[in-house]
Amino acid sequence: MKTIPPALLRNPIHLLSLGFGSGLAPKAPGTFGTLAALPLWFALQYLPASSYIAVVVAAFALGVYLCGETARALGVHDHGGIVWDEFVGLWIALFLLPPGWPWLLLGFALFRLFDIWKPWPIRVLDARVHGGLGIMIDDVLAGIYAFFVLQLLFVLL
Repeated sequence: MKTIPPALLRNPIHLLSLGFGSGLAPKAPGTFGTLAALPLWFALQYLPASSYIAVVVAAFALGVYLCGETARALGVHDHGGIVWDEFVGLWIALFLLPPGWPWLLLGFALFRLFDIWKPWPIRVLDARVHGGLGIMIDDVLAGIYAFFVLQLLFVLL
């Protein structure tokens, strides 16, 4: 994997797409990016549902641009250090999260599982869709899968 020069973080586009530097972690940058998304989620969770959705949709649209620009700057499609997609995917997974740390930990784990595993159609889209949209779409779907599993478990339990 191509090394990311820390100087890239001086540019606000790359600072955001690299998750405020969390994507520079030498091991498991996606997991570190997901962890870095949590403080913002702690603020987001207090928004009304419609506002939460609006922020996530805006973050997705922004992410298509941010991630595409950073991929071009690095010369690598979906470099592991680009983690804005993890931010948005986690926020989708944790939407309407039931209260309590166990639910938060489960949501985090489910999102990471689906993001790494890439079940159908995530794997297909990840391979066929390029640019910023391609970088974002697999994490959005992983977040949607995790969201539905969390909600189903909440209803069943």
